[in-house]
Amino acid sequence: IGNSRGNTWSRKHQTLSPDLEDFWRFSYDEMALKDLPAVINHILKATGQEQIFYIGHSQGTTIAFIAFSTLPELASKIRLFFGLAPVATVAFTDSPMTKLSALPDFLIWDLFGRRDFLPQSQYIKWLAEHVCAKTLLSELCGNLFFILCGFDEKNLNMTRTPVYTTHCPAGTSVQNMIHWAQVPDLITEVVVLNAINVTFVFPINSTIPPLQSTPPEFRVQDMKVPTALFSGGHDTLADPKDVAALLTQVSNLVYHQHIEHWEHLDFIWGLDAPQVMFPSILKLLQEHH
Repeated sequence: IGNSRGNTWSRKHQTLSPDLEDFWRFSYDEMALKDLPAVINHILKATGQEQIFYIGHSQGTTIAFIAFSTLPELASKIRLFFGLAPVATVAFTDSPMTKLSALPDFLIWDLFGRRDFLPQSQYIKWLAEHVCAKTLLSELCGNLFFILCGFDEKNLNMTRTPVYTTHCPAGTSVQNMIHWAQVPDLITEVVVLNAINVTFVFPINSTIPPLQSTPPEFRVQDMKVPTALFSGGHDTLADPKDVAALLTQVSNLVYHQHIEHWEHLDFIWGLDAPQVMFPSILKLLQEHH
């Protein structure tokens, strides 16, 4: 089970402290091109295996699309890539999280600083213990997740909201959020449903290699890894229209399951996941073992 750089369980560095701004100078570009290869290679070395199955959710799919489309050697180590609520473009997303794109970068820096964004804190833990644990207020805590990611209140165990709130949000870097905020304005030419390419564009100056005057582009169709995608009809982050564009570009798509009543969080907390999605994943694991 991997952790994204900067969350509650991934805040250590050989030379940098999380108290330093330099620690937080990363976005999902670094997660894809540096962290993910390190994680996968460590797993293979520790287990002695030649390949692994990769299951990613949301940003976990984004970094996979980037890594597997640009690093062929790494891609060859993936037997099957499961993409849950896959996010390659966010042109049609209606989540409040993407409203950051309306703000200029300097204002986001001023509002949130240059270090971590929505880290787990004692304040959040206090809210989970004293607010979410109250039966009458647990629905409110659940709705915080619904507002950000879309909602299906009937498919979430509302009595578990104190647990969810204690661990989520787990935090990331402000630079990562700015990176996401910049994406909608940069991909309008490739997200029309009859577009030729689904392309990632990375505008963060610090991630542009030396002597490169434009942000790098990553082409999903260059990814040859066998891929199974799972999408939700009510997902406001991985919008069905964005997923529809993505499906036309995945060159080795072996399976796609669209679950009409699901939203973004159902893939990890949905009460009916054992009946709706897990059997498909287990079957694919067995078929590709």
